[in-house]
Amino acid sequence: MANQSTPHFLDITPEFMRYENARYAILPVPYEGTVCYKTGTAAGPLAILDASRLVELFDEELQTESHFAGIHTLAAVPPAPGPEEQMRRVYEAARPVIGDGKFLLALGGEHSISSALVRAVVEQYGELTVLQIDAHADLRNTYTGTALSHGSVMRRILEITGSICQVGIRSYSKEEFTDCPEQVRNFVTPAVIAADARWQERVLKQLRPKVYITIDVDGLDPAYAPGTGTPEPGGLDWQQLTGLLRRVCSEREVVSADIVEVRPLGENHITEFMAARLAYKLVTYTQQGQRP
Repeated sequence: MANQSTPHFLDITPEFMRYENARYAILPVPYEGTVCYKTGTAAGPLAILDASRLVELFDEELQTESHFAGIHTLAAVPPAPGPEEQMRRVYEAARPVIGDGKFLLALGGEHSISSALVRAVVEQYGELTVLQIDAHADLRNTYTGTALSHGSVMRRILEITGSICQVGIRSYSKEEFTDCPEQVRNFVTPAVIAADARWQERVLKQLRPKVYITIDVDGLDPAYAPGTGTPEPGGLDWQQLTGLLRRVCSEREVVSADIVEVRPLGENHITEFMAARLAYKLVTYTQQGQRP
């Protein structure tokens, strides 16, 4: 459990980093074993942690500081030579932390890691919905020769939970269209968001009382997250994403989350800083959701 080398999330004092007192646990997973276009997501977790040192601890939106709940940064899950072993490592790293009652927030790395995280969370909390923010449906049965691909992660999660809600989707295959018609009908796409002022209600209607949130940063428009492996035009903006997350955290019990597919772009630090702010927003919003 001890973290000897991974940088800590945020610039906070040691008293708020201790595992035993922390409500939140950050799990870096620097894995990119099934990427199919641009590589570099393995460097995402460290880049997010590095950028987080410059994130203001005072949230301008809710006018509060949330780090007082305690945020411990765990040791990174080491990359494995194959996806099966990687999913085992992620699951084994996540399970005891969730069992200790921590809110686990994982930082990827590629999106495939989410299925192992969700498996551990479902074992602890039972029935829940996975809310996915993403440009891609990720509902293929297999992709690039493996069922544990980033392009198949939501298909695997659907097998675990039976309940997913997909927001921001604007790229999917004929296979996904044919094999998963119910999911396709329920997509809350950028076109739906633009046309329906009550689009958040469409999302909430699909959510069970408990929710896991997985955020692929390509769900945002590339203007907000250029550093990702497969950017797609026409995505969500910052206010649409954070507005949805705040409402979901207020009206549902969000029990765990991940932020994945950050691909650092050298001197362009927009994406990792956005992801660090987004991670702290989730810390803030989930505390808001716990208030009477």
